[in-house]
Amino acid sequence: MDADNRIRQEGGTTAREATIDAIIGRRVTGSVLPALLLAACNRHQSALAPFGAEAASTRTLTIVLLVAAVVIAASMTLLMRHAIRTPGERLTHDQGMKLVLWAGGVFPTILLFALLAASLPLMRPAPVSPADLRIKVEGEQFWWRVVTAPGPGQLVSANEVRLPVGRTVAIDLAGGDVIHSFWIPGLAGKMDMIPGRINTLVVRADKPGRYRGVCTEFCGLSHALMAFDVVAMEPAAFDGWMAGQRGASATASAAAPGAALFARYGCGGCHAIRGTDAASAIGPDLSRYGNRATLAAGILPMTTANTAAFIRHPEATKPGVRMPAFDHMPEADAVAIATYLQGLK
Repeated sequence: MDADNRIRQEGGTTAREATIDAIIGRRVTGSVLPALLLAACNRHQSALAPFGAEAASTRTLTIVLLVAAVVIAASMTLLMRHAIRTPGERLTHDQGMKLVLWAGGVFPTILLFALLAASLPLMRPAPVSPADLRIKVEGEQFWWRVVTAPGPGQLVSANEVRLPVGRTVAIDLAGGDVIHSFWIPGLAGKMDMIPGRINTLVVRADKPGRYRGVCTEFCGLSHALMAFDVVAMEPAAFDGWMAGQRGASATASAAAPGAALFARYGCGGCHAIRGTDAASAIGPDLSRYGNRATLAAGILPMTTANTAAFIRHPEATKPGVRMPAFDHMPEADAVAIATYLQGLK
């Protein structure tokens, strides 16, 4: 210690202090690098790029908590450095006890209470009126059944949720087989989908665009391959879309060769196409299939080749999928069925 004091008096840095400074430098670097990595996050599936009111509030709260944590960590680091570099006789026992009381007790209590008071209003459930739009989403292995405006005139689809911007929407969530978890990062928080129970997530989109949602509860082999598209539309465009979906039948390609093959291979035993004899609710509803941007629950681009390949070998894309393989089907028949499906608009 005498040698260290002599070095300090001569304006130098002891080996111990150099080691402490190196540790502090590594901690600062460890805090900065994650922040730089966050800059690479995408915008169509990121809680840091919100397009909904709840996600925006969550981001604000996250930033506040992050800033507070950084300030506290930086303050404690500087205090530690100062305490180590300061000779022991500079601080009396009474001064040390007061420091522990205020810095270790009073200040953290006030800060945590302020953060709690600021966050509690954000936890209040949003109100819903009978006039608000309702959407029912049911998690399956490994896709999403979506019913817009349940009841007479309801629209049944799969793997795509459409929302009107600026309107409150109540999303009723259920699990069809096992527990799933519904999450649209840029819109709202996560909510579990439990078989036999309905959980309601109230959301409001503030910005139009196409986004992405995912399942965040392990539900089987293809849990990571279970995404869905989220389309936030201007109110007038959404109303027009609803009217169009309820209007003309989605059987414009009924005379196509693929329509007969679809029936011959028994695809209607699991899938429904409005306006035809196929009316099963076991698998995804394929009405207006050609309007979707992706297939296999957001995993593959919507192309004829991808659709045909998925018909013949669905397990190659989705391990554990319940859809049976049609590997005995000639490729030409699969392409014809895929062409027919893509014509359903």
